[in-house]
Amino acid sequence: MLPALPALPAEGPLLLGLLLGLLGLLGLWGLCRAWPRTRPPGPAPWWPPGPRPLPLLGNLHLLGLRRQDRALMELSEQYGPVFTVHLGQQKVVVLAGYEAVRAALLDAPQELTARPPIPIFQLIQGGRGIFFSSGARWRAARKLTVRTLHHLGLAEGPGAARVLEELRCLCGLLDSYGGRPFPLALLGWAPSNVTFALLLGQRLHYQDPLFVSLLGLINDVMVLLGSPWLQLFNTFPWLGTLLRLHQPVLRKTEEVGTILRALLGARPPPTPGGGPPQSYLDALLQQCQREDPESPFAEDDAVACALDMVMAGTETTSATLQWAALLMAKHPDVQCRVQEELDRVLGRERQPQPRDMQALPYTNAVLHEVQRFITLLPHAPRCTTADTLLGGYLLPKGTPVLPLLTSVLLDKTQWETPDQFNPGHFLGADGQFLKRDAFLPFSAGRRVCVGESLARTELFLLLAGLLQRYHLRPPPGFGPAALDTTPAPAFTLRPRAQALRVLLRP
Repeated sequence: MLPALPALPAEGPLLLGLLLGLLGLLGLWGLCRAWPRTRPPGPAPWWPPGPRPLPLLGNLHLLGLRRQDRALMELSEQYGPVFTVHLGQQKVVVLAGYEAVRAALLDAPQELTARPPIPIFQLIQGGRGIFFSSGARWRAARKLTVRTLHHLGLAEGPGAARVLEELRCLCGLLDSYGGRPFPLALLGWAPSNVTFALLLGQRLHYQDPLFVSLLGLINDVMVLLGSPWLQLFNTFPWLGTLLRLHQPVLRKTEEVGTILRALLGARPPPTPGGGPPQSYLDALLQQCQREDPESPFAEDDAVACALDMVMAGTETTSATLQWAALLMAKHPDVQCRVQEELDRVLGRERQPQPRDMQALPYTNAVLHEVQRFITLLPHAPRCTTADTLLGGYLLPKGTPVLPLLTSVLLDKTQWETPDQFNPGHFLGADGQFLKRDAFLPFSAGRRVCVGESLARTELFLLLAGLLQRYHLRPPPGFGPAALDTTPAPAFTLRPRAQALRVLLRP
């Protein structure tokens, strides 16, 4: 999420004075940085237009505290699809709308493969892993992950069976509530455990201390990463370090890292010629043993990749399934139509399989519309790897570029009713599933999400299996309109904590 000005804690008059003094010093530092210097040789940068920045703060005052992606969309209406905002002293180029994002990510993919150095992730992972790494490290980690996920994937066979096993366990847990309300977050346990099974090679019981610890830590980290105080740290790192704003999230990620190191250390060392890995951890261990002078891979790289898998793999699928269930309970007419299609194609007894997706166009359309409507990850920053001509503007090497995925998924030129939940966006006149070019919830180009196809299959099996067995309803005494679809503040736009209930279909 982009930085925003946070509200100060109620107990902080002393902190307020200290903060104001430090901001004054930071302002002097900013003036010194702005003093004219000798420009390096080469063509002068030509920056896109944008709002006039304030001293020190830049344009932070225009971005608000919550839905900063919406604030950026409003700025794009004034300054166009390619514009500049100042986050403190940092210039960032924002891309808004399908055409601008597509042109950057698909037409100029080589120049936008890097990530800018975001301070908190530099501290957590040191430029390693899959998501926030760049260059040779990123290419090696991505190649390894894509190869391993393909081998362990969710196509026909053991991968799909693993998801269906998790579905049975989730249904057993839901049955134990006997129609009473349960916390919405419980639905995230199944997709989270699928990720843990990919990581470890076997599923965890829901009461397993390791399962409970990992879920709790992941939740804490995601909430802290989305906090205004951490965004202040990312914008003014030395000030954030002085105020120790980053310490809570560092402690939590270190706890996760300690668990992952212990799991790696407990696995038997791979034997040469021992066959393909049976888990992601096994693949990481094999990579550590390979001697590659161009792309060395050490234990720290393995832990960083496992951390990305645990965090991103659980949060995205978990939050999306929760959103899907919440939207089905809020739109009972859509839920009923999905169930009619499931009954007609699968019946009540046969579990869904990945191959059934093509035969269930309405169910497939609903799942796509859920992902379009919620805009789970509004943006993921890129960075120019060389002087780049983008949208008619010359951007110098190292410029942060923000492809605003929210603006693509809500683009009025691409979607008939962008602000409404409407599965018809993905249905043709004949009722068949309709692919849409502007459906980019996983981003696009060379840094498209490595787990996209696996996530789609997993979510299809879990949602179809739940609706095949249950009616999803609000708690007793509440109607569908009472369900809250306002996102909760976190690193992703996850649903707010609330309750649902399931009723066995007669």
